Amino acid sequence: MARIADLLAAGTTYSFEFFPPKNEAGWLSLGRTIAELEHLAPHYVSVTYGAGGSTRTRTADLVSWVKRQTPISPMAHLTGQGHTRAEIRDILIDYRAEGVENILALGGDPPADGSAHAVSEYQFSSELVDDVREFGGFSIGVAAHPELHPRSPDRDSDRRHLAAKLVRADFAITQFFFEVDHYLALVDDLSSHGCDKPVVPGIMPVTNLAQVSRMAHMSGAEVPGWLVERVAKAGDDPDEASRIGVEIASELCARLLEAGAPGLHFYTLNRSGPTRDLWANLGLDRAQP
Repeated sequence: MARIADLLAAGTTYSFEFFPPKNEAGWLSLGRTIAELEHLAPHYVSVTYGAGGSTRTRTADLVSWVKRQTPISPMAHLTGQGHTRAEIRDILIDYRAEGVENILALGGDPPADGSAHAVSEYQFSSELVDDVREFGGFSIGVAAHPELHPRSPDRDSDRRHLAAKLVRADFAITQFFFEVDHYLALVDDLSSHGCDKPVVPGIMPVTNLAQVSRMAHMSGAEVPGWLVERVAKAGDDPDEASRIGVEIASELCARLLEAGAPGLHFYTLNRSGPTRDLWANLGLDRAQP
């Protein structure tokens, strides 16, 4: 099975996320990372998409490489921002020809210089979901924000819009978060709107507090004070900070699985070490079907 909807229906899934590198050195480094993680046999991996469609070619190249050179099923991120509907159709035609079966349909962010606004024919990610669904042949995922999308005016509208998207999509993957209650509240809110599609929690080990804090600010997530204090105990020792961050993430993953989460999606930042440590801590070092 390669369609993520089918994988989720069959049981708990474990997956990784990568981003397309900007230069040759980055590609070589990512190649080593994938080689170091491949033996863990994740159910699938996802490949991110740059603001305004800026990594269109590099994303497609990485998705194609994973599809052709590894036994792992890739999921291509795709954004409406920066694209016309005709361009999206061309991308989907190429992915279908490549045998790619999974798309994460996102609204996306415009580039900082605003250059993509003139060519974007999509205002909301739901419009992209509809076009991918109409094209046919893909298992479709969407993004979910346990602590609300940063542009959502309030909790109720955030959940209503997500539930409406999930009527047409197959599953959701969350932005990273650090409190299990945020995820449980999200699932409960969706259930109250009649939505029972799988919501896979996204996990980000805090190995660099400043970096993760910046990313959390952009995504609308909060880095709680207790986590900052716990990681700060490492002082200036980066190895100890990484160990503590992985320990915190391992505790979160264990609680999520106990609560019935349908899987775990690890944000690797193109590095293998923290993900391998998480995998070992959770006792997942076994071959996947």
